[in-house]
This record gives sequence, structure tokens and C-alpha cells, in this order.
Amino acid sequence: MNRPIVASFLLATCVVAHAATSETLSEKLKRQTQEFSDAGHTGDKAVLDRYLDPEVVFVDEDGSVSGKKDVVDGAHPPPAGVTMSIRVTDWQMRRHGDVAVASFVDDLAENYHGQVLDFKYRSIEVWKREGTDWRMISSETLTLPEDPRAIQLPPELLREYVGTYQVTPELIIKISLQSDRLFAALNDGTPSEMKVEVRDVLFTPGRSGRKVFQRDSEGRVTGYFSRLDGRDILMKKVS
Repeated sequence: MNRPIVASFLLATCVVAHAATSETLSEKLKRQTQEFSDAGHTGDKAVLDRYLDPEVVFVDEDGSVSGKKDVVDGAHPPPAGVTMSIRVTDWQMRRHGDVAVASFVDDLAENYHGQVLDFKYRSIEVWKREGTDWRMISSETLTLPEDPRAIQLPPELLREYVGTYQVTPELIIKISLQSDRLFAALNDGTPSEMKVEVRDVLFTPGRSGRKVFQRDSEGRVTGYFSRLDGRDILMKKVS
């Protein structure tokens, strides 16, 4: 090997080494987080094993609590006909000595037998320095809800929801119809627009929960259940 080639090789090696050492901790953990998220959806157990601390506490979006063995053993590639791609976004990190706390959103695109679905998950993960490595010691994930697809009912059907509803005289919801749009106001406050998911199920864009309307034997609206996370508060129609 002649000297110019040797010099070029050494220079390239130094450049690569410098790039590796110049990676900030935030960049490093974002890269590891992306690799970890990818591995979780491709079933790459080796990556999951490498980045998880043996005593990690892992809380999934369904509320289940897992340890390292559960996470690693439970990783599998997606079934036939399903492909996924995931992207770490909205990244933030704060370091506290040998511990770093990261907040981010996983943007998951899933192709389910030709139908494309999009999911977003907000996670908070804690990493701890162990020698020269950083490993995850805790993780908690929440699903970021999105509005369902709305349908448009004719005005004569929307008018059936108009009225005053209450739990007590101190807690009153007034539903009004303006043109072909429904609005709800709490105790004469600022009205918020509602949309129809299916007949007798309404939602407020950007908010969790549903209004599930009730009818009597003759089909008249008698009230609705204000439903949030499976819990209901009955609002009776009083006028």
C-alpha cells in the first residue's frame, strides 16, 4: 500500500472516529430510542436485550407492566400481510447526572393488508449510564387519541338533540343547532362544536369522551351518557 493511500485511509478513520465521539448524549439516546422502537415492531430481540436494563419497569399503552424478559420474549415480527414503519418525533431530553429522561412521540404507520393506519404514542423513558453504555430503566407509553371520522346527519335529525340537559341545577349543558352544526355549552359558557360519529353518539373534536344519547320507547331523546374511559355520567333532558 503506497503512502497516499495509507494517509487517506488514516484520515477517513479519524473522521469516522471524530463523528462517533462528537455525538451528543441527546443524539445518542434518540438514535437508541429509534433502534429500540424499530426492534419492538420487527421482533429484533438482540436490540431489545442490549438496551434494556435487567431491572427495567416497562408500562405499555394498555396499562400492563412488564419486565425485561417479558418485553424481549414477547417481541415478534408482524404477521403476513402487515408492515410497519415507526418514526421518533417531538424529541426532548433532560440529563440528571447518570440518569437521562426522554419524552417523545412514536409515529407509527401500519399497512394492514393494503389499508394504511396511523397511530401516535407519547412515551417517557428513563435511561441510566452503566459504564460507557446507557440502558433503559423505565418506560411509560400513552396512546394519543385522534378524532374519529365524522358523519353528517340531516338537520331534522340533528334537531332531536337540541335541548337542556343536567345532572343537577348547578350543572347544565345546553345543546343548540346553528345551521347544520351542533354546539354544546356548559352553564352558559362558550359553546363547543360537536360532531356525529354515528347516530346518537357525538364527540367534541380534540377531546376524549362521547355523548351517548338515550331514547324512550317512542324514540324521543331523554338524555345522554357523558362517557369517558368507560365511565358514564347521566345527563337528563329537562327541556
